[in-house]
Amino acid sequence: MPENDTRRRDFLKYAGGTAVAAALAGCLGGNDDEGDGDTDTTTGDGGDGGDGGDGGDGGDGGDGMDLPDFPVSVTQGNMPSGLDPHDHRETPTDVVMLHAYEGLITRDAEGAAQPALATDWSRVEGEAAAEFQLREDVTFHNGDTFVAADAAYSINRIVDESVGFASPQSDQLAGVTGAEAVDQTTVRVQLDGLNPIVFSEFATYCDIMQQSWVEERSKSEIGQQMNGTGPFQLDSYTQDEEVVLTRYEDYWDDPAQVSELTFESASESSTRVNQLLQGETDIIVNVPPQEVNRINNSDAGSVAAAPSTRIIYNAMRYDVEPFSSKQFRQAMNYAIDLESIVSNVLGGFGAQTGQPTLPEFVGHNDDVDPYPYDPEEAERLVEASGHAGAEIELNTPVGRYLKDLEIAQAVAGYIDELPNVSATVNQRDFGSLVDELLTGNIEDKPPWYLIGWGEATFEGALVMTALLTTNGALTSWSNDEFDSLLETAGNSTGDERISALEEANALAHEEAPWIFLNQQFSVYGVSSRVDWEPRSDERIDAYAMSPAE
Repeated sequence: MPENDTRRRDFLKYAGGTAVAAALAGCLGGNDDEGDGDTDTTTGDGGDGGDGGDGGDGGDGGDGMDLPDFPVSVTQGNMPSGLDPHDHRETPTDVVMLHAYEGLITRDAEGAAQPALATDWSRVEGEAAAEFQLREDVTFHNGDTFVAADAAYSINRIVDESVGFASPQSDQLAGVTGAEAVDQTTVRVQLDGLNPIVFSEFATYCDIMQQSWVEERSKSEIGQQMNGTGPFQLDSYTQDEEVVLTRYEDYWDDPAQVSELTFESASESSTRVNQLLQGETDIIVNVPPQEVNRINNSDAGSVAAAPSTRIIYNAMRYDVEPFSSKQFRQAMNYAIDLESIVSNVLGGFGAQTGQPTLPEFVGHNDDVDPYPYDPEEAERLVEASGHAGAEIELNTPVGRYLKDLEIAQAVAGYIDELPNVSATVNQRDFGSLVDELLTGNIEDKPPWYLIGWGEATFEGALVMTALLTTNGALTSWSNDEFDSLLETAGNSTGDERISALEEANALAHEEAPWIFLNQQFSVYGVSSRVDWEPRSDERIDAYAMSPAE
């Protein structure tokens, strides 16, 4: 790596603290960084972590010091759906994957692109292509050397069904048509046109796998084994129960301070809190507001929070009654007291939304406000829609998002108070709900459901393309004008692109394909034995953890 390349662990520790402060300020209106990461080149310098960035002495394998015996356990709301890094769309799975697999580029905690397996990247002049210069002397966990052919294969495995399978991540590399190895350390990526966000995409997505390792295994075996280049390697995997990773001591950067990393799950927030307080786990997700003081007043740990890049919403399928009516969909937005949900259900750990794109994202429309609470207008619009007397059922996961069931119950409760609509809640297993949402047929999706979407690229275009365009991976809506605006954004830059995205957000607000809910805050419980700070992109990165002093 270049001499000025800050060690990755030091950088992550430094960036984590500054990013959380900036993100919290951003929710009060003080942060407008776009964070799109779409730079043409990088020096690989990554910033200066400083002497105080690495919160603990630990051991530095790179300097010949003893590595600490420091096991850490993480309890999420759900287990990973499998171990194939290209065959999922869920954050709980991605959190596990990021420890064993890496991308060409990564992001710091503030969203800026940083070198990972690539040290430099640039557009190819005069061509619809980009090139990445790769690190040398990087090894996979099986000891084999990482080369450009592996990177090209990984990209093609995502965007080209003929390479292996239909990856559900293909839209995450939108505009990428393929890749090839130019030589051992250069990979060239082909684009279908301008693609203004190509480097932003690679800074967030596309884990690198070893071509020969994948080709020697069945799909089932790939989903139960791991062989990446990351700082941790797989020790054991019990499906739906536990993943155990151990420190990879031949990692290309400093070895991790965490010696063993265990992932488990508990869908009930009370179970997670009790496990933390009893010393049975070190990091827990989605601490409910009413448990914050209990954790902070204990000796076991404390609560750490950051506004996330995740939006929580209720999708309404446009092709089935009563949601086929724009007036009915608008009525559902007027029916709920969103301010009260954020204040009382979430305890202030959230922010109201009225469009698909969050304020921190490229393309957010500052002139669009959340729907006000107006039950009389909601009742009137239901009558005008012709669907008075409708009975609707809200499908919701339990334990996946902060207070997801309680949010769903509040939404259904407000709507059920209308004299001309009846609403109930159907509690769903997160995995089975996601399977339905990922189907290519919209008619296989529930008519009305609560789901969350985190977009670590900070790109509003990717959110709206995936969730709301006619052919989006998780779409519940189709609108020709909206599709045209997203197409314009995908083929333009600068003010023209921003204007198209802002118009798309305004149109989505008016057409109301969703009940717009909240920006989620990530609220973690952190053991007193662990030094770690949360990021806005929901990455629980154990490489940035160290023993508390």
